[in-house]
Amino acid sequence: MVDKRRVAKTATESLKILWEDKFFRTWRKKDAVTAELSEHDNHFSDAELGMALKRAGHLTRRGKRGSYEYIQKYPFLGEIEPAPPAKKGGRK
Repeated sequence: MVDKRRVAKTATESLKILWEDKFFRTWRKKDAVTAELSEHDNHFSDAELGMALKRAGHLTRRGKRGSYEYIQKYPFLGEIEPAPPAKKGGRK
């Protein structure tokens, strides 16, 4: 059987995968994120994961330094089909 899990080589990629898997639907602390990444066999340093969480455009955070919680700003929608092209033509 082929393993269809996606492999993340950076902390930023791994956070996007968790977001796509709806992990951030509820408020999550950094420890919970680290534990979930460990289940996916990803072990990033605290500094690397902290910067990725801080810069993630699809997440927002609350709390004070050292005890932030993170949640998604909007759900992952997957591949969105492009809008159909505008009709061409002039007056009839």
